[in-house]
Amino acid sequence: MTRRRPLLVLALGTLLALALTGLIRSADSADNNSDPAATVAAGLRCPACQGESVADSRSPIAESMRQVITDQVAQGRRPEEIRRWFVDRYGEEVLAQPPVWGPALLLWVVPAVALLGAGYAARRTLQPRRRDRDRRPPDGGARDRRPPRSAWLFTGAGLVALVASVAVAADQLAPPAPQRVAADPTTVALRLAHDLEGQQRYDAAAQMYREALRERPDEAVQLRLAFALLRSADATGAEGTAREVLRHSPDSPDGLLVLGLAQRTTRPADATKTLRRFLAVAPAHPAAAEIRRILGS
Repeated sequence: MTRRRPLLVLALGTLLALALTGLIRSADSADNNSDPAATVAAGLRCPACQGESVADSRSPIAESMRQVITDQVAQGRRPEEIRRWFVDRYGEEVLAQPPVWGPALLLWVVPAVALLGAGYAARRTLQPRRRDRDRRPPDGGARDRRPPRSAWLFTGAGLVALVASVAVAADQLAPPAPQRVAADPTTVALRLAHDLEGQQRYDAAAQMYREALRERPDEAVQLRLAFALLRSADATGAEGTAREVLRHSPDSPDGLLVLGLAQRTTRPADATKTLRRFLAVAPAHPAAAEIRRILGS
């Protein structure tokens, strides 16, 4: 047993080190990055791409998401708070990896159990036993001091469970399968645009509205784009978008409103006529009082 003891110590030490390393890497892999914005972006899926993270994608939606992440990091929010912000708006599908729960918890629990089992086995195997020292066989030879069978069974079971858990959890934590439904890119673009407008970043909001229109042509989205362009001082773009709306809905109050306001910069001679038409179509519109003040009527 004396010759075998160093090998036994080495084997048990290796097992302890591997289990501890697995736990540390599992705990630190998500946030162990000097750039928290890059860490969060790498953990989010790009809604407009197939199998790409927000950090890797070059789509406008991913670009806006990266900017939102950067802004929130600058505000002092922690990575887990930023991830929760995205999940609350776009659902769990926006995450590149599912939350660590269910079978995935095996990556946390089983290494700890194996660590405890290995420690228990090492203690039972290497600890001097008084009865072994005091008791000698009748022939005066050395007593066979084999490690307790239960300790070895515990260690073996821990190793088997560790391997099995890694196999199961690896399947759970593997990159998302192609059939997994991603967050709807149009919904993400519209919500991002709304958030960007709230930050008075109208150029970026207009870009998101354009992205949404590519996937889902909609008059309401066109109007939101027109308002965003108007607020970003792009009167020409706002006029063109408003005319697109009025081509299909000639009496659209919001279309007339945006067109008239844009024309105050692009076609001042036509602005008054357009805004008066707006008042005739929607005299009770929330903006009607302000337009009357502008027109002096």
